Parts: sequence; structure tokens; C-alpha cells
Amino acid sequence: MLIEPMCTVVILRRPEHPWPIIMGANRDEMLSRPWTPPGRHWSDRADVVAGRDDLAGGTWMGLNDSGLAACILNRHGSLGPAPGKRSRGELVLEALDHADARASAKALADINPEAYRPFNLVITDNTEAWWLSLTADAEAITAFPIPTGLSVFTAHDRNDLSDLRIANYLPSFEAAQPPNPETGNWTEWRGLLGATKSQGSAINAMSFRMDNGFGTSSSSLLALPSVETAHGPDKIRPVWLFAPGPPESSKFTPVDI
Repeated sequence: MLIEPMCTVVILRRPEHPWPIIMGANRDEMLSRPWTPPGRHWSDRADVVAGRDDLAGGTWMGLNDSGLAACILNRHGSLGPAPGKRSRGELVLEALDHADARASAKALADINPEAYRPFNLVITDNTEAWWLSLTADAEAITAFPIPTGLSVFTAHDRNDLSDLRIANYLPSFEAAQPPNPETGNWTEWRGLLGATKSQGSAINAMSFRMDNGFGTSSSSLLALPSVETAHGPDKIRPVWLFAPGPPESSKFTPVDI
């Protein structure tokens, strides 16, 4: 069977809210591929907290001390490495070399598109969010601002209902109560990230496992505070909860940031 989806990222943008960015992310991968949970794993990037892909050395999701977050997803039909191509996990680390989303998106949009297989890259801080796309037939990387409201990314375009995973779950996320980082209530999003029912193939569920060992290997919930919240008297930091396995059966615990 051809495996099409590769990870899911859900992002809610509320520019005037004390928590303007809420993000949920499931990583889909061969479950035997070695990795290390989020931490400060790179001596040359001491300000970066990210999970580490122990095989290729990059990451699928990370956050830096400036409050910039980034996630990478493979595009349709581009699962796995290819001869002569760099690991897409490097792109998250390169994105996190910047202090804000606009500068990061601009820099990453200018890289050589021939160096990588197709990808979607989500880059966000507490004021802007960007989606960078490299498709199989593109001659350049395209950067799009992510609008206010809810966006879901998989191996296709933003909110692309031709992808059954997006069609299955976009309405549910839109109807769900948003997480409240201040009270610690992440219940509805946590349940959706761990949803195993779907229309069509089981791979169209938010969380799944296939007989060949490919499946949802970990999950994250992330919230970025507004400028006023982050720099107010309490100096509130981002909140990142991480589940080191399928989100329906693994406990989410705070990442030390």
C-alpha cells in the first residue's frame, strides 16, 4: 500500500488573544525509526528545543527562545529520503535560526528548491504565521501567510478537503473548544489528536498504526503567549506538551523550555 500522509499540523491563529497561537501536531513515521524527545540537543543551537531524529540528525518540530516555532511535513508522494537530496528535518533547525516568523519565512523561501524533496513547512511566532510549500513540479518555494482562524496541514495544501484526513477532522477542530493554557484544559484537542476513527482507510485517522510498522509516533500541543502576556509582569513562557507515543494512549507532559 502506498503511504500518503506524513504528519498533521493544526494551527489556530487568534491575533488579539492572550494566546494567539495554539498548535497541535502528530508525527507519522516508521515506528522503528530512532528519535529523542524534545530537548536542547544541538550545541551549536543552544536556544533551540526540539525533538531529534536520531537517524538524520534533524527534527520534525521545534521552538527557540525567541518564541518562534516550526514544523515540517512531507508533501504527497515524497515519503522518505532520495539520492542527492538533503534531509527535510534540517529545514526546521534553519527556520529556528531566526528571531521572528517573517524573517524566517523569507530566508527559507530563498533556499535552493532542488536540494530537498517536496515539503510543507509551518513557521509561526506570536504575531505572524507562514506556510512554505515546495511541490514536486515547482521551480521555487512559495511562502503564504497563514490567515486568522483554523488551518490544518498534512501532505497536501492548507485545509485541502481532497485529503480525507483534513475532510474528516477540520470540522471537528473548528467546532472544538480551544485549549486553555492558563487552566491546563487541552481536553478536546487532545482527544482529536488521538482520534482513530475515519472515513476511508485507517490511515486517514488522526492517529493510526499500519501492519508494516508505519504510524503515529508522537504528538505535541503548543501554545504561544502574546507579546503583552510574554513580557508582562509574570513573563509567561510558551507551553509545550509532548506525548512520546500515540496520543490516544500516551500521556502528554510539559517540555522543559
